[in-house]
Amino acid sequence: MTYLVTGAAGFIGSFVARRLLADGHNVVGLDSVNDYYDVSLKEERLADIAAIAALAANSAGWTFYRGALEDQALVERIFSKHSFDRVIHLAAQAGVRYSIDNPRAYAQSNVVGFLNILEACRAAKTSHLAYASSSSVYGMNRKVPFAETDAVDHPVSLYAATKRANELMAHTYAHLYGLPVTGMRFFTVYGPQGRPDMAYFKFANAIMRDKAIDVYNNGDLLRDFTFIDDVVTAVIRIADTPAAADASFDDANPRLDSSSAPYRVYNIGNEHPEPLERFISVLEDGLGKKAKKNYLPMQAGDVYMTSADTSALYRDFGWKPSTPLESGLAKFCEWYKEKKIWQR
Repeated sequence: MTYLVTGAAGFIGSFVARRLLADGHNVVGLDSVNDYYDVSLKEERLADIAAIAALAANSAGWTFYRGALEDQALVERIFSKHSFDRVIHLAAQAGVRYSIDNPRAYAQSNVVGFLNILEACRAAKTSHLAYASSSSVYGMNRKVPFAETDAVDHPVSLYAATKRANELMAHTYAHLYGLPVTGMRFFTVYGPQGRPDMAYFKFANAIMRDKAIDVYNNGDLLRDFTFIDDVVTAVIRIADTPAAADASFDDANPRLDSSSAPYRVYNIGNEHPEPLERFISVLEDGLGKKAKKNYLPMQAGDVYMTSADTSALYRDFGWKPSTPLESGLAKFCEWYKEKKIWQR
């Protein structure tokens, strides 16, 4: 099949593209390769994708476009040149704290850019659009674990608000045009070649450079860390199973995770929130070095706990993420030390 993967130079997108190519599919990638974080890491990921493509059964199966989602003409040109069996939309302006200082970047990439993808899928009659949402949409929700049936009306960051907006926009297109859409709420994805703006990556850099790490809320935080290999498996399984209308949907008592339109959402998490202090301890073991800690209060836009209820994912696919933290962080640390990332 032929897949469009937006955000192909990003963390999740690059691993998804590699898996699809290794399985013999054709992949068209789109990414702006912006400088939100180290561009050399993005170029490294693209080089790895090209290397996998060269070894794949169909060596011509990889095509890459360098450009922005908000460039409507570019998005339309890509859809006019290719016929996509699936669209996996992973590109976005990421980061919670960055959204406080740069709100317009989120409106352009996450809202305008997503609208361009929706419009292109509508015009092309795409059979399925699977797109990245985020656990951030749960916002001020204090009921844990977070379930897709929970209300998500109180975001605490603009990033979260744009992701919730994506879900609402997707439902509208499913309702108006019958476009099958599935939202994927990711919970703190980590692993080799991960994002340098994520806490575990920042911690590793600080530890190896003998600098103190900032530990927010005095270390009293819990996160549902999800290993990249598990995330890739979930993304592809979801993308390959187009959303369908829920025949049991009751308009008088509507559920929040399904619809009379071909719309659905899934949590993708490890279902096992880890205390931040334990996470740091496992990271120290993997790096072979102790951290210096600078304890700070809770930051604006942060939430105390993320915890995924993945029963819907298991119900529909008979599978859910399960990589233990020790195993996943060991693979990150192996890559990190081999590449000597802290020396860059």
